Amino acid sequence: MSTSPRIAFIASDSPQAEASVAILKKRYPHVDEENADLIVALGGDGFMLQTLHRSISRKVPIFGMNRGTVGFLMNEYSPDGLMERLETADSFTLHPLRMRAFGVDGTVSEHLAVNEVSLLRETRQAAKVRITIDGKVRMDELVCDGVLVATPAGSTAYNLSAHGPILPMGSAMLALTPISAFRPRRWRGALLPQESRVLFTVLESRKRKVSATADFHEVRDIAAVEIEEDRSISMEVLFDPEHNLAERILLEQFIQ
Repeated sequence: MSTSPRIAFIASDSPQAEASVAILKKRYPHVDEENADLIVALGGDGFMLQTLHRSISRKVPIFGMNRGTVGFLMNEYSPDGLMERLETADSFTLHPLRMRAFGVDGTVSEHLAVNEVSLLRETRQAAKVRITIDGKVRMDELVCDGVLVATPAGSTAYNLSAHGPILPMGSAMLALTPISAFRPRRWRGALLPQESRVLFTVLESRKRKVSATADFHEVRDIAAVEIEEDRSISMEVLFDPEHNLAERILLEQFIQ
């Protein structure tokens, strides 16, 4: 990183985030987001996801500070010593999942997901999903509310709420986790190599309607979804050394 990066300060629309970004702009030189070579984002994890998606094509490092509710992907907020924090920050490279959703009407939609790709039933009827990994059927029929594939960065989000495993950064794994599985009732999911290609085929798709969501991009009434990590896309996230993303994921596994 340059010793004097051009920094853009951006914030979510919460009063707390807007007040904090105003303080930072008074204390440090800054530029517009489109001219920056480093972004400091103030908000919660949802705002960080939006910022990552918006910055994909520019490959700009992002240093988040928590002014939201959860803030798992964010550093602690402080207006002091920012330049020193940026200089000593640890860098993590994230690769998103690429979702290709095939609608029952024949349409095809593609979206990227930093956290997870999830399928959810749209009606009172349970979904029925066939799971194929790298061209081989691994489960003929999963009866469930839904199913998801999560990255290590997203494993503590929806995946954790669905009782999926926490994946340390650098584990080169993906989590495949059912959501309220009815049959097989005791199936808790699987750990997959990061290069795996996952195909979810929705059985009885016109009767048992299912939607697919890549982070916050939803596609309704799907017949099938293909998911794989897109290694051609890299996103750089910066963390304070004493509390980086790998450490946060490790600590999360010991919370009582």
